[in-house]
Amino acid sequence: MFPFFAILFLIVPLFEIYLLVQVGSVIGAGWTVFLVVLTAVLGVWLLRVQGISTLMRAQRRLQDNEMPAQEMLEGMGLVIAGALLLTPGFFTDVIGFLLLFPPGRVWLIRRIASRLVISRNIRGNSMRSGEVIDGVRYRRDD
Repeated sequence: MFPFFAILFLIVPLFEIYLLVQVGSVIGAGWTVFLVVLTAVLGVWLLRVQGISTLMRAQRRLQDNEMPAQEMLEGMGLVIAGALLLTPGFFTDVIGFLLLFPPGRVWLIRRIASRLVISRNIRGNSMRSGEVIDGVRYRRDD
C-alpha cells in the first residue's frame, strides 16, 4: 500500500504542474492563476452547501433513531473533496468537483464499501455476506 501512495504523491503533483504549464501556455499565466483561484472559491462555496445538506440529513436520521452511516461516509467524501479543491491544480479540482455532487460521492462510497467487504472476507473473517448470528443478551445489574 505504501508504494502506491508514494507513487501517487509523486505523479499527481507532476501531472498538475504539467497541466498548469500547458493551460498557462494557451491562455496565459494570469488567466491560469485566476481559474485556479476561481475553482477553489467556487468549490468551497459548493462544499459548504453540500456539507450543510448532508448534516441536515444526518440530523434527521438521528431524530428518527437511525444510524446516519451513509451521511457519515458522504461527509468523509466531502472532506476529501475539500482537500482536493484547495490543492492548486486542475486535475485535483476535477476529482474534487466529482466528489461534491451526490452521484459522484455515492459511486465512490459504494466502490470503497464493496472493497472493504471483499477485503474482510479475504482475511478469513468468520462473517460471510448475509450470515446471521443469533444470540441472547443478558444484563447484569450491579
